[in-house]
Amino acid sequence: MLTKRIIPCLDVNNGRVVKGVNFINLKDVGDPVEIAEYYNRQGADEIVFLDITATHEGRNTMIDVVRRTAEKVFIPLTVGGGIRELEDFKNLLRAGADKISINSAAVRDKNLINRAAERFGSQCVVVAVDGRKRADGTGWNVVINGGRIDTGMDLITWVKEVEALGAGEILLTSMDADGTKKGFDIELTDAVASEIKIPVIASGGCGKIEHFSQVFKESGADAALAASLFHYRELTIEQVKKYLKNENIPVRL
Repeated sequence: MLTKRIIPCLDVNNGRVVKGVNFINLKDVGDPVEIAEYYNRQGADEIVFLDITATHEGRNTMIDVVRRTAEKVFIPLTVGGGIRELEDFKNLLRAGADKISINSAAVRDKNLINRAAERFGSQCVVVAVDGRKRADGTGWNVVINGGRIDTGMDLITWVKEVEALGAGEILLTSMDADGTKKGFDIELTDAVASEIKIPVIASGGCGKIEHFSQVFKESGADAALAASLFHYRELTIEQVKKYLKNENIPVRL
């Protein structure tokens, strides 16, 4: 059985890790390279960097952050935020990223997924999908721009298309659960994982250690992602993994 992955997410703004709610009231949390090294020592399976400024200047800063991190950390690095074209993929992969995450760009130009998969391999292409439950409760729509824009696209239809286009993984964030600390969105995560064969990373809503075991026991998630829980040292990755091991969930210790 494949081990389940625990992934911390670092929001990077002008070369610093920050934390806020929906990118508002950002607080400086520290140097991304130091924080990545700390998570590496703690036993993180991967690290996700999200470039939240993602302007041209932000992109150059991010390339430097990725390069410095890749020299110190030997677990997979996924980088997302503002990636619009194959050149962005190339530059970040060359700097030491292992995977590139695209979100709004994939919605605007779905052929970017298959072009990137053909050129760099499916294993490099992560499509981040943000979802919100429809008011009538019939399913979920894909939202973009931090949940501010509802695309009207059915989320399940979209993840199946993303898989067919060659994506290697889905980073799935529930906008209904995000920031609530009430637990991952089990219903959404399981609905997606049961429809596709590529791995699904559950994101949004984790507030306590039990939420990690819940998402693995009650959905088909392959990995769980969290940010503030780890940044503010409410939990360590080591604690989470020991807990999961005791719950008979396979993890890499």
